[in-house]
Amino acid sequence: MKKAKPIMVQGTMSNAGKSLLCAALCRIFRQDGYSVAPFKSQNMALNSYITSEGLEMGRAQVVQAEAAGVEPSVLMNPILLKPTTDVGSQVIVNGEVRGNMPAADYFRYKKELIPDILRAYDTLASQNDIIVIEGAGSPAEINLKADDIVNMGMAKMARSPVLLVGDIDRGGVFAQLYGTVALLEPEERRMVKATVINKFRGDVSILAPGLDQLRDLVKIPCAGVVPYVTVDIDDEDSLSERLTAGARREIDIAVISLPRISNFTDFSPFSRFSTVSLRYVKNVFELGNPDMIILPGTKSTISDLKWLRQSGLEARILKEASRGVPVFGICGGLQMLGNTLSDPEGTEGGGEMAGMGLLPVDTVFSKDKTRARTRGEFSGLAGVFSGLNGLAFSGYEIHMGKSGVNAPVLESGNVYGSYIHGLFDENGVAEAVVSALCERRGLPFDPEAVFDLREYKESQYERLAKTVREALDMDLIYKILEEGI
Repeated sequence: MKKAKPIMVQGTMSNAGKSLLCAALCRIFRQDGYSVAPFKSQNMALNSYITSEGLEMGRAQVVQAEAAGVEPSVLMNPILLKPTTDVGSQVIVNGEVRGNMPAADYFRYKKELIPDILRAYDTLASQNDIIVIEGAGSPAEINLKADDIVNMGMAKMARSPVLLVGDIDRGGVFAQLYGTVALLEPEERRMVKATVINKFRGDVSILAPGLDQLRDLVKIPCAGVVPYVTVDIDDEDSLSERLTAGARREIDIAVISLPRISNFTDFSPFSRFSTVSLRYVKNVFELGNPDMIILPGTKSTISDLKWLRQSGLEARILKEASRGVPVFGICGGLQMLGNTLSDPEGTEGGGEMAGMGLLPVDTVFSKDKTRARTRGEFSGLAGVFSGLNGLAFSGYEIHMGKSGVNAPVLESGNVYGSYIHGLFDENGVAEAVVSALCERRGLPFDPEAVFDLREYKESQYERLAKTVREALDMDLIYKILEEGI
């Protein structure tokens, strides 16, 4: 039976760049003629995706699958944790909800999921030449090492050599790498075959003395220094640089940065227009007077609506809507824009509250989760976004509540809502929205701004792979891959 060779990328901390490096390796191995698949045993993220089978997985492995040129599969991410509170998460196993668990309960429960992890990994390994495994956080979180299933615990299960990545952009990279290795057990240290310094800006020759000393201290080589690369590839990390209120441009789109915002990459297509500012705002001062307001998805609709109300943003959104500014809600955002939200089964803590009253829907939450991919054509829309009619869309639904919405997009005057994530991804859809906003402002829309999103994404994967290939000692990487542990 075919058995893939694994290689694992672990980091000294969250947001060290593991996900993008894994994507780069997936594309490099694919370019070199290998069948490759990504894998992450346990992902914690609110950015999720629905596969063609209707199963839910983390978006990081979707991005890596795209880089590898393969269809995303829940086998690539058998466990997904979606935080519902600061101390608890919804636990999704093999794409389906197992329930909500406090962190302490999940910590005791997770070892029972090892058979699920191994089944998923072994299936992928039997179908591919190489598996690129991503760790989570840091393997040196000594308070969490018992029954670890995502860092060194996963490396042991897969018998995978490890690349340890440090983030120089946040400072102290030599201490990060040396300290992480020092806190590992002797058996674990032997599995770490090389270090990688990520997000470097400047003259790499200046690092040379430090690299030599680091090599002598940790007794393993540095596989390369990867420059800080700016590529337009969706990421899922809550520390994402996208979640900042940037400068305003000719067309200004404001996305409300809810406390438990999910699937914020739904709006990435708008960031690819040079005349559009896509700003994620957290208070009334940042909101300003945008040309369009987006209420995104959220894992905790009722809680985040309370926050919206208490922060004063609800009042400002209502004021902007009353003067004709387009407001668009996706998933939880749609639910907030409705008349009422009720939770008779306690899915979101129970209770009932009034919505914003901008869309004629009433949402009832239940423990049943809607998971489905969908496609179709916009039709019957009036108002500012009537130009969407006749365009194709595709996407997916992930939500706990039902609102009686039968159309892909619900409309009431200048207020719109949809349950479909990825609604703006199809070619022409984001262009039609931006064109409509330009027309409303009396501004010209540049038809040259229209581009093929799939081709654009492919070009970004190629650019990432080229940068990483040039930065890493790929002969060493292949040697590590071949020798294993």
